[in-house]
Amino acid sequence: MLQSFQPVLERIAEEMAGLAVRGRPADYIPALASADPRRFGMAVAELDGTVYGVGDWQHPFSTQSVTKVFTLALSLAREGDALWEHVGREPSGNPFNSLVQLEYENGIPRNPFINAGALVVTDRLHRLTGDASGCLLDFLRAESGNQDLGFDRDVAASETERGDRNAALGHFMASYGNIVNPVPTLLREYFRQCSIAASCADLALATGFLARHGIRADGSRLLTRSQAKQVNAVMLTCGTYDAAGDFAYRVGLPGKSGVGGGIIAVVPGRCTLCVWSPGLDERGNSVAGVAALDRFTTITGLSVF
Repeated sequence: MLQSFQPVLERIAEEMAGLAVRGRPADYIPALASADPRRFGMAVAELDGTVYGVGDWQHPFSTQSVTKVFTLALSLAREGDALWEHVGREPSGNPFNSLVQLEYENGIPRNPFINAGALVVTDRLHRLTGDASGCLLDFLRAESGNQDLGFDRDVAASETERGDRNAALGHFMASYGNIVNPVPTLLREYFRQCSIAASCADLALATGFLARHGIRADGSRLLTRSQAKQVNAVMLTCGTYDAAGDFAYRVGLPGKSGVGGGIIAVVPGRCTLCVWSPGLDERGNSVAGVAALDRFTTITGLSVF
């Protein structure tokens, strides 16, 4: 067993520095367009909270869709299996902001990680708590131990400005009765959720409950062991947009990406990871991030397979 992940991370960082293809930042969100694709950070958190990191591992970045994992867990903890009546668990095979499947599937999104599904989960959490984005932020602060985490107003405003597609998804699902809050309220909560800025260290620590089979950092239980398994399973099959099959093939871990360039990943019973590099491939996943996670599982032999 590895005594420390630090040498592995340093080896990966050295390899990523020579990566020829870097991808492009998410320029359709103006606040993210100027990010430097050469930046790279990676952190590993063990079950006891020990964290190892390299590069820009303590630099905050826009979490974006990475937060969908945490809203799913918070909603599932409160609502249980009833949540799955409103959102599916199957890969979509379509872009993350697609409207196509909703019409012939009666307003039920394929999974919680495409935009339509994440809107439903945020809607459910807001119905249950009255403050979905605040509930999420409180959770991330507690699990990471970083009380300075917060919303990035510029990013939230930028997403609101370009939010027509998400508004269309929300209104369309509302027409089927699958959204209970007013759509403008839902969109405000969703854009605030996506605007949270956090570092690789923060997110690796915050994801730890999934490696601990549902147990939070303070020892309390958020999810049952079965629910933690469910979240990890959906991450594996749906967490990287319509590239989930390739991610599972290359990395072999449950993971969730965001267009801010971050990816979280889980080794159940062992550790959690977060990697960040803003350059994206055509499917919205960090080029260097996927490559780094591929190298991590190859070097260490740690995967779910």
